[in-house]
Amino acid sequence: MATTSHVVLGAGPVGRAVISSLTARGITPTVVTRTGQAVPGAISLRADLGDPSAAAAATAGAEVLFQCAQPAYHRWPQEFRALQSRVVDAAAEAGALLVAAENVYGYGPVSGPLTEVLPLAATTRKGRVRAQMWRDLADAHQAGRLRVVAGRASDFFGPGVTASAVGDRFFGPLCRGERVDVVGDPDRLHTYTYVPDFGEALVRLSETPATWGHAWHVPNATTVTTREFATIAAGLAAAAPLRLRPVRAWQLRLVGSMVPAVREIAEMLYEFDEDHVVDHTAYTSVLGDHATPLEDAVAATVAEYTAPRRHDEHANRLLRRRA
Repeated sequence: MATTSHVVLGAGPVGRAVISSLTARGITPTVVTRTGQAVPGAISLRADLGDPSAAAAATAGAEVLFQCAQPAYHRWPQEFRALQSRVVDAAAEAGALLVAAENVYGYGPVSGPLTEVLPLAATTRKGRVRAQMWRDLADAHQAGRLRVVAGRASDFFGPGVTASAVGDRFFGPLCRGERVDVVGDPDRLHTYTYVPDFGEALVRLSETPATWGHAWHVPNATTVTTREFATIAAGLAAAAPLRLRPVRAWQLRLVGSMVPAVREIAEMLYEFDEDHVVDHTAYTSVLGDHATPLEDAVAATVAEYTAPRRHDEHANRLLRRRA
């Protein structure tokens, strides 16, 4: 049974960002993971959310439930909707507000900035899953089964973010002065979400009943091209001259034949080969614009990658390769 009124499902970067925002408010949440992973500032609880009875037991007594758990990226079509269904059942049984961490895949390709009024018209495998998951949540809310609110982020980055277009494979080589492989056209605009801002937005939505029943684009810093984003990072890292190499669909499919998660990126290339600008005006009109300035957010991320332990890890990897 949950030991606190606020329960966070998942201890990935988003779950940890939510925990950080809660603890800043003097709230100690319970974090539920399959392994019982310890997270600073939270009470850890072990439970398999794939088991309906375990999910219900882990969330019993919760007042606010943050859904930040997800299956492996390449397993979204097979598992994500079923996982959310079990979370909805558990939240309804507990009488808790369900706060869902979402992304913008559900819209599909659009012309112009993305806003919340756009239809969920995605045709990709993962986009259709995301679109239907929101419809399921909206239907449950409108039927009075439970209270729901969602925050939608773009591709996110920040300390602790690894599996992202601007995660380990981006900041790692960039901070070492190596060539950086980037998805799509680096000279197209692309909105990136700083993960601490995502966590703060989810908590603010949980505190504001006027926002419930809807999905909101969380605040993001000024949108720049991926090349401009990388240039800022390289300058802060004092790295060698920036070298970017665009990765194309055929390369993703080739690598994806051995790495399923990479194969899944190919269908989302439209977000990187065209301008991808996420508008968060609706959110800020209600809850204010608390987006961290881009240079500050990138600086915090670079600091994580240039810390001494990161250099030690890189040296150890090189030694293992040579052994």
